[in-house]
Amino acid sequence: MIDAEKIRQDFPVLEQIVNDEPLVYLDNAATTQKPKAVLEALQHYYETDNANVHRGVHTLAERATADFEAAREKVRAFINAKSTKEILFTRGTTTSLNWVAQFARQILQPNDEIVISIMEHHSNLVPWQQAAQATGATLKFVYLTENGELDMNDLRAKITDKTKFVSITQVSNVLGTINPVKEIGQIAHEHGAYMVVDGAQSTPHMAIDVEDMNADFFAFSGHKMLGPTGIGVLYGKEELLNTFEPIEFGGEMIDFVYEDHSTWTELPWKFEAGTPNIAGAIALGAAIDYINTIGISEIHAHEQELLNYVVPKLRAIDGLTIYGPTDNSKRGGVISFNLAGLHPHDVATALDMEGVAVRAGHHCAQPLINKLNTEVGATARASFYIYNTKADCDKLVDALLKTKEFFNV
Repeated sequence: MIDAEKIRQDFPVLEQIVNDEPLVYLDNAATTQKPKAVLEALQHYYETDNANVHRGVHTLAERATADFEAAREKVRAFINAKSTKEILFTRGTTTSLNWVAQFARQILQPNDEIVISIMEHHSNLVPWQQAAQATGATLKFVYLTENGELDMNDLRAKITDKTKFVSITQVSNVLGTINPVKEIGQIAHEHGAYMVVDGAQSTPHMAIDVEDMNADFFAFSGHKMLGPTGIGVLYGKEELLNTFEPIEFGGEMIDFVYEDHSTWTELPWKFEAGTPNIAGAIALGAAIDYINTIGISEIHAHEQELLNYVVPKLRAIDGLTIYGPTDNSKRGGVISFNLAGLHPHDVATALDMEGVAVRAGHHCAQPLINKLNTEVGATARASFYIYNTKADCDKLVDALLKTKEFFNV
């Protein structure tokens, strides 16, 4: 079992007082806090090894390159990819998914189909809208069951032999719904389509095995898994990456440049034009090391324990509606909710006065929020991670009860 109280000591930001209350940070689906080990990795790079990678033969450049590529290997092992050639460093999940949608433009034809779900984050929706508009392809949505799970019957009906790409989130950032991406991928492949997985909300919280999943592409961000902002990963099968043209051009990704044409270097650097986020990649590697010392299975079990503890308490609050699966085993550590009679922004502001940090808004998933019929077009959202405790859950419940009393709802 995780000792969350002990883990909290590794996170300086959690020691502060907010509005005269100890901070209870429950906005982990937006970004996680950073342990000392990650902060120290950033500082160490800039203080001792600051140099560009792959280009220099001096000592600092060689050390920076070794650490940068060691981080790539840590990512490879963490998601069980076959080769580091399949690990591309990007700015984050949004960039990764935009790259895949740009790859798609290279092969999509009019009347081809792209299938996504209604629960997608805008990062896994808008790029596909743009790809469809640019190529004449058709964008199709899979909808939900009444309890907030993906409607697999609808999915099977929507994926046809015209489908070229299926792109689905593994865990919804609004509902917490855990989608059966391996099964979805099997259906996609039966029809000759590529399977793309948005792993932003799953990679920090559960074991990822892209080989077993048989995803063609898998995207995630460092900042949602204890790493810094501005670093992310796109996994792609080596044989597929070799078939696509780069998205960005310039230094680092070339083999030879002539006056009238250029050739590209080998994977993964073919797609990494310019100076990469070296410090970010190294710190992401440190975040992976930290997660591995705790154990990804233990992290998932801890979040399930918190859900099982707090959800019944939240459901007991009069006027509070929770969205998403009723079975906590089908939900990640994300709870979106509304209090009758109050806008979510007012709820979040009131909770902040009690030191409780939650999210409020449409969570970059407006089509889903519209389907939920929330009336105000938004929800409040609490999301959990390794440093959260049952005491944090109690503080959330207590703050919500105080909010109801203050607003007399």
